Amino acid sequence: MTPAPSRSRSRKADAACVDAVDLARSAAVETAGAGQVGDHAGYDAEDERVVTHYFECTALGYRGWRWSVTVTRASRAKVVTVDECVLLPAPDAVLAPPWVPWDERVEPGDLGPGDLLPTADDDPRLVPGYTGADEDLDPDASRTVTEELGLGRVRVLSPWGRDDAADRWREGVGGPDTEIARAAPFPCETCGFLVPLGGALGRVFGVCANERTPFDGHVVAHDHGCGAHSEVRIGHSLLTLSGPVFDTLSHELVAHGPIGPVAPEPADGAPDEELGHA
Repeated sequence: MTPAPSRSRSRKADAACVDAVDLARSAAVETAGAGQVGDHAGYDAEDERVVTHYFECTALGYRGWRWSVTVTRASRAKVVTVDECVLLPAPDAVLAPPWVPWDERVEPGDLGPGDLLPTADDDPRLVPGYTGADEDLDPDASRTVTEELGLGRVRVLSPWGRDDAADRWREGVGGPDTEIARAAPFPCETCGFLVPLGGALGRVFGVCANERTPFDGHVVAHDHGCGAHSEVRIGHSLLTLSGPVFDTLSHELVAHGPIGPVAPEPADGAPDEELGHA
């Protein structure tokens, strides 16, 4: 239901219908009860000798709603009668969220074990496939050919469905515009872990087969990337020290003790046996 229109200024309101406020209130009270009909909230001139009166709705849960009572009178008649009485939302009324069909509310994570998600016959993502049933062929031979070529499905992806999937994949975590992709040294297109897809989508996408990445088993764009590219190599040139480092692995740490007398160094050319020892 749409909110009631504002007061019309393009039509001249019928005076008798405008004055029929008590008649309109009586109709609203008869419909809803005296405890749910509030103050008069104006009127609209709907047509010649047709006026709609509004009364505030005081029922709980209907904030901003109004009782709409339309009154009218026949041509050259003096008696005003009630045409209809309904409850309508005003522009500031509290309303339920817009209705969304179930197939538009389903999210990727909603499908669980045993759940069935039917596909409509006119789903724009699919078009009829080739099964050989319409050809004048031997059924067994036709089935062998279609299975060998990867055909035989009743429906296949339509161009619209293919483009829709491509847009969704490129905008997802496997697309080129993520933070990890922008920081990658090389694109997935040159990675040995990329498994190409068949068909037209294979020119743009593949499946990651690197178990050490968060994209393992997921579709990634050729211009996506991450730090686990198959051609990434770690060399000494990549090692950067932040400051002096004391190597405790190649030096033995010993406690300091008293230092005893030191033997004199032998003279040049003098044999060791000629030196005295302390």
